[in-house]
Order: sequence, then C-alpha cells, then structure tokens
Amino acid sequence: MQVAALQMVSGTSVQANLEAARQLLEQAAAQGAELAVLPEYFCLMGWKDSDKLAVRESAGQGVIQDFLAQSARELKLWIVGGSVPLCASDSQHVRNSALVYAPSGHCVARYDKIHLFMFDNGREHYDESRVIERGALPVTFELPSIDGHSYRVGLSICYDLRFPELYRAMKADLLLVPSAFTYTTGQAHWETLLRARAIENLAYVVAAAQGGVHENQRRTWGQSLIADPWGQILAQRAQGPAVVMAELRAERLDAVRVQLPALKHGVL
Repeated sequence: MQVAALQMVSGTSVQANLEAARQLLEQAAAQGAELAVLPEYFCLMGWKDSDKLAVRESAGQGVIQDFLAQSARELKLWIVGGSVPLCASDSQHVRNSALVYAPSGHCVARYDKIHLFMFDNGREHYDESRVIERGALPVTFELPSIDGHSYRVGLSICYDLRFPELYRAMKADLLLVPSAFTYTTGQAHWETLLRARAIENLAYVVAAAQGGVHENQRRTWGQSLIADPWGQILAQRAQGPAVVMAELRAERLDAVRVQLPALKHGVL
C-alpha cells in the first residue's frame, strides 16, 4: 500500500491552508497513494492559541470537514485530517480531533487528542490545556487496501507520541502521528520517539509534520517520515511543504512479527 505523509507550513488563513493542503493531496493521489495524512493544525496555525475557537466546527459539518470529505471523494483517497478544531463541552475550548475519511467521502473515524502538550524552558511557553479539551479513548479503524490486506490503523496526535502505552493498547499494524512538534523538542526527540514506537509495536509509522517558520513566527521541526516495523526510515523530508511517500508491505509486517514475536511476550 502506498502511503503519503504530507508536510506543511500552515499559516493564519484557513482558506489558504486548505488550498495548500489540496495541492499536496493531489500530488499524493497522482503518485499512487491510497492513504494521505495531513499534519496537526493543517487548517490553522493562528497568531494565538485562542484563534482555534473562531474556526471550530460541530462534528459532521463545517468548511474544514467539507473540504476533507470532498477531497477524499474526488481524489479517491483515504485522508486523515491531522487535526480539526471541533466543538468541546464549553465555549472556551475545542477538541483537537483527527478525522478519517474514506474514498467515499464518509468520515469513518474520529480521535480526540488525549495528551495535551505543556513545555516551558524559560524562552518558549506552551500549554494546550488552556484552549484544548482532551479526549479519553484510543481509536483505531480498518483500512482494506487494494493489495488485499486489511490494515488496523491507530490514531494519535503529536504529544501523544511520548506515551507508549497508548500505542500498545491500539494493537495496530500502522500508527499515524500527525504533528506540529516545536523545533526545540523535535530536534531532541522526534526521530527517536517515532522509531521507538515502530520498533516496540512492530508496526509501520507515518508521521506527517508541520515543518518550517510559520506566518505567526512559530518554528516547527518538520522531518516528516515513514518508518517500517523494524524502525528503519523509508522516506523523510526535513523542512518545507512536501509529499513523503513510501510503500507499506503486509508481508514485511508479517515476517518481522514472526521473526521477533515480542507482541506475544508481554507479561504486564
């Protein structure tokens, strides 16, 4: 199965971001992708965190969700909208939600980000809980590929990457990690964490990232990548808008899990 991690440098205009995302989705489809993953905050990197409140949508309706559904239908792609701001339980928060659209244009899965990023090194300050209401449950979905294999796909978003228990609980063949890692934390830990999640779960990992200096002057790490179940990097792009493509092979997944049956040996 051909998959694509789409790297973006999203700005402060939803419409401009959707246009940029559409161009990347079209490139992925033209290159034969079955699944294309957009990064976290693909639709908006605002001037301030609370800008998400102004563009939040109710589940099942809205400009961003319509865009994802239409793109999936027209391009015949499985599309993961890395994160969409959906209405929360109060007017001061949103849910940071990854939405999965089948080639039919139907939304088949929704995952609300569970772990909310907090970081303060004296120069950079982040606290997602000020605007984001966390989710509670892991989410997986089945993707029947044209290669004849059905992949169990696990959803996560960015900071979730630091919590391996989430990934183990999903028992997935393919782990998706749409992200907007900061340059500081990404430089230190991004690739190490992604390869670790692939290795310990004997699963493919597709990590679509924000990568560059944004209109709001935030700098993200980038390095969108696809890793195989042995932790080997199949494709990667450092910075800037890009389509990062690789082939997932069911026989490789099966072979690794037979050679090293670690998933059957857990005792805790």
